[in-house]
Amino acid sequence: MKHQNFTGRLVSSLQCAPGKSQSLFWDAKTPGLGLRITSSGNKSYIFETKLHGKTLRVTIGSVHTWPLAKAQGEASRLKVLTDQGIDPREIEAEKKAARIAEKQQEKLESITFETAWQEYIEERKSFWSKLHYKDHLRLINKGGQVRKRSDKLTVPSSLALLLNIRLKDLTPELFCNWARQEIKRPTLARLALRLVSAFLNWCIDHPVYKSIVLTNPAKNKTVREILGKPKVKNDVIQREQLPAWFSAVRQIQNPVISTYLQTLLLTGARREEIAQLRWEDIDFHWNSLTIGDKMEDFRIIPLTPYIAHLLANLPRRNEWVFSSPTAASGRLTDPAIAHRKACSIAGIKLSIHGLRRSFASLCEWIEMPNGISAQIQGHKPQGVREKNYIRRPLDLLRKWHIKIEAWILHEAGIDFAPTKSGLHIVHK
Repeated sequence: MKHQNFTGRLVSSLQCAPGKSQSLFWDAKTPGLGLRITSSGNKSYIFETKLHGKTLRVTIGSVHTWPLAKAQGEASRLKVLTDQGIDPREIEAEKKAARIAEKQQEKLESITFETAWQEYIEERKSFWSKLHYKDHLRLINKGGQVRKRSDKLTVPSSLALLLNIRLKDLTPELFCNWARQEIKRPTLARLALRLVSAFLNWCIDHPVYKSIVLTNPAKNKTVREILGKPKVKNDVIQREQLPAWFSAVRQIQNPVISTYLQTLLLTGARREEIAQLRWEDIDFHWNSLTIGDKMEDFRIIPLTPYIAHLLANLPRRNEWVFSSPTAASGRLTDPAIAHRKACSIAGIKLSIHGLRRSFASLCEWIEMPNGISAQIQGHKPQGVREKNYIRRPLDLLRKWHIKIEAWILHEAGIDFAPTKSGLHIVHK
């Protein structure tokens, strides 16, 4: 190997030997510094030495980006390292790994609440009911959409304030400030807090997010104190109010809404369970209803005579029992307005969920066993016997369900004579 004193002019004049793929030239002044020239004319500085008895070669860089003096300084630095038994390639690999880790950490720390929340609900939605899934979407609504029944815009939902916050910036103090802003709608805020707490527990166990979410700042006593405890709701139909309520509801001009509200009261089911009934869920022959259940996939309850009579006379427009020709979904979505008007006429303060509460309360009048009313309503079994030993057939539920229906209709002053039901189409 020929050594020459490198100069800028010499480096510019050197060429690859004819017929070779590359030629190497070595600097006489700087140990280990070489110039590699390829047959295509590319020139780059290299460093070569012996390390642990083996040849080590490192590319320093192109002559266009490395001035000669700088290349000589780099070769001298590498020589010092190798003389100490240090492999500069390992140091460079460590530096590269550190840079990659730093960038990954920066990227990780930039992840916002919204990004992680969307991933969370996509991963978990198969384990949730439809209503629970909708709650997670509803709570991050950013607002700004035109309302259906007015020109006003929708307001941001309870978690909209957190969407652009980085996960690493979620602190107990931040949640306290959030709670103070959301105290004007405490029920929604308490729901949001419960869902966020579950979400952060998921983050703590997540293979990626666990490095930035170490604790659960939503589990905060101060936040709970700010939002307060939920008040027990007591809105139910009293025995003496049944005539007024039925009279007002049966006068609702829309038969779908009228039937829907009466069905809610007489089954004690959740509002969405009844709203999502399909015609295929009704067995008029065996008198049963198959209802999508919050706790289980579904439950089967009796189809009592009066409910069967009401349902059989509904218009069959599509797959939905409680259909709506104007709704995008094709089914009833908002019966609350009609119900409020009916309650106003009847002089009763009652929410739609109060109908479910009313069914449970009215069952006490006929001394219906608690386990039977709970099973009809889809409540979780309570106690060891209910959970593990008691299995009630549909006919046993029917015995009591028909009894409570007949009692409610009698108290409401409705003269109804049961007849064998049969499904038929009503054209409207």
